Amino acid sequence: MHFVPSEPLSALRRTPFVFRTLALLLCAGFLALPVLALLASWLPWLPADQGGAQAGAILRAMAATVLPGYLWTTLWLSLLVALGAACVGAGTALVVSLFDFPGRRSLEWLLLLPLAMPAYVTAYAYTDFLQFSGPLQQGLRSSLGLQGRLLPEVRSLGGAVWVFIFSLYPYVYLLARTALGERTAHLMEAARLLGAPLPRRICAVALPLARPAVAAGVALVLMETLADFGVASYFGIQTFSTGIYKAWLAMDNRLAAAQLASMLLVLVLALLHIEQRAQKRMRFACGDAPAGSLQARPLALRGARRWAAWGACTLPVVLGFVAPVAFMLRPLLAGGADLPWERFGAWAWHSLRLSGITAALAVAMAFVLAFAVRRQPDAVTRGVVQLVSVGYAVPGAVIVVGLLLPVGWLQAVAPQWGLGTLVTATAFGLVWAYLVRFCAVALQTMQSGYARIALSLDDSARMLGSGSPGLMARVHWPLLKRSSAAAALLVFVDVMKELPATMVLRPFNSDTLAVVTYQLARDERLGEAALPALALVAVGLVPVILLSRALRGRQ
Repeated sequence: MHFVPSEPLSALRRTPFVFRTLALLLCAGFLALPVLALLASWLPWLPADQGGAQAGAILRAMAATVLPGYLWTTLWLSLLVALGAACVGAGTALVVSLFDFPGRRSLEWLLLLPLAMPAYVTAYAYTDFLQFSGPLQQGLRSSLGLQGRLLPEVRSLGGAVWVFIFSLYPYVYLLARTALGERTAHLMEAARLLGAPLPRRICAVALPLARPAVAAGVALVLMETLADFGVASYFGIQTFSTGIYKAWLAMDNRLAAAQLASMLLVLVLALLHIEQRAQKRMRFACGDAPAGSLQARPLALRGARRWAAWGACTLPVVLGFVAPVAFMLRPLLAGGADLPWERFGAWAWHSLRLSGITAALAVAMAFVLAFAVRRQPDAVTRGVVQLVSVGYAVPGAVIVVGLLLPVGWLQAVAPQWGLGTLVTATAFGLVWAYLVRFCAVALQTMQSGYARIALSLDDSARMLGSGSPGLMARVHWPLLKRSSAAAALLVFVDVMKELPATMVLRPFNSDTLAVVTYQLARDERLGEAALPALALVAVGLVPVILLSRALRGRQ
């Protein structure tokens, strides 16, 4: 006689609701505390020694003087970068998806290379080459017999727009190319068979179906632009992020900085909502092609048109990757700069250590959260996971302010705990900020891996008497090793390139490659900054190469 359970197998051996919810809330509180602290900065009962009495006066003074300039500059920067990235990213995606020309297959993945270049590294490279004392203007003056400045000032709003467009357009290119190459192929072929000319196929079929993908990519570009500190600070552009740092460091009022950061947080969350809606529209409007449908064949270009297409796709690669790398390699190959070889090992070790610790912790936390969503996908669990995922859209400067604000409150209440020293004088606070910022990257990758594991395996394991620890260790983990490795790699590279949080929270004598690159470039020692900058580029190439291989494998 067999025992038949009265409940579904998925309901057996569940963790009690109170303990499961408490564990999830503790995890979410740890990762979402900086964001919640920013919202709490507007409450009237904050401690007086946190600057609450002066925060209102500082904000009113900034609103009457510099804050409109911050908003105006940020608005123009975002608008121009969005337009430029949309044109470059969507244009190159259309060309490589719809036309056939020499080098097309190579350019499909070469267009992803600027993703390996941190925007601030690109800014340093162009400044070193194009500034008044750079080799280009010196060569022009000597060859043409002219005096003075011959090129526009690169450290300007226009220079920042240029850097952001050619550093971030791959976000738009990647999503638009995926939509055009995989999901609209059968519709483009049907329009061709019905006699529609190519311009009409592009305007009536390709662009409307790619519009959600372009909108999602532009939202990602804008989030990265708003989160930037290195480019804006180095170029002397007064954006909202630099205003947060000035309110915090120059005016010495953490609460005013937190309130400014909460304004930026609202804008970033609005962009995140737009990106998520665009992704949903993209999945709804652009379903997979039915089995056996015809695939659109790229139109072979001839004559000058094929070389024009080749040039249109090659130019972003040159401007976003080849030229900056060549500019940074120049001092290394020339040997004229005093390169810090003896300190490079220490900088690399600090970067590798912090990145490795954060990657391991992020994967572990993402594994637990993804397992909780899979086993009990109720409203509480989904809400906790969504709250944790918000951190990736929050700029590093905002996370730092939101992290130090509650630490200051607790330090004022209980100074004997030494929490302020733990966060600011050790690597604990830095790893905490990294986890808040990048745990969502690991979580998304782990959830993608879980989507490929059949639920029947869970039921079979429970029938054999396996509880949650055994199910995770014996069934899920062996099947998620590749997803875990991919998640760890993505977090590792993101932490290596992260600048704002690292620059503020790093312990004494623990500079990383990103920090020393910024400091050397700020001190006009661009030749010495080439070595750590190129090391960051080399690390960033690893996920780009893996991504390009994955995209080529789908074709």
